[in-house]
Amino acid sequence: MKEAATIKDLLSYRVHRLANALSRGAASRYRREFGVSLMEWRTIALLGGFAPMALKDLAKQSGLDKGQASRTVSGLVARGFVLREAGRGDAREITLRLSPAGVDLHQGLMAAARARDAAFMAALPPEERALLEDAIARLTEVARKQA
Repeated sequence: MKEAATIKDLLSYRVHRLANALSRGAASRYRREFGVSLMEWRTIALLGGFAPMALKDLAKQSGLDKGQASRTVSGLVARGFVLREAGRGDAREITLRLSPAGVDLHQGLMAAARARDAAFMAALPPEERALLEDAIARLTEVARKQA
C-alpha cells in the first residue's frame, strides 16, 4: 500500500469528501422537495424509525450536539411535525415522536432517500456492493476503537 503523500490521499479525507457530496445532494433535494434541512431530515428519519426518543439519544444518533438537536426539534415542533411529551420514567426527561403530519413527511422523505440509495447502489455490481457493505462495517469498527 502506498503511503499518503498529501491529505487528499488519506482514506479518512476521501471518505469525508464522499460523505459531504452525498449530504449536499441530499440536503438540496430534501430542501427543494420537502422544505426541510439535512438536520431536520435526520431528526425526522430517526424519530420515524425509533420513536419515542429522548433528546439526548436523538442528538447522539444524529451526530448533533444537544444544542443543535434542541434547536432542530424546536423548529419541527413549531411546524407541527414533532411532538414533545414528558418521559414515562422521569417527568423531567422529554421524549419526542412524530405527529401525524410528521409521519406523512417521514414517508415521503424515506421514499426519496430509498430512491437515492438505489441509484447509488446501482452504480456497483452486486459483488462490489457486498464488498462495500463489509468494508464499511470493518472500517466503522476500527474507527470506533481509534476514538
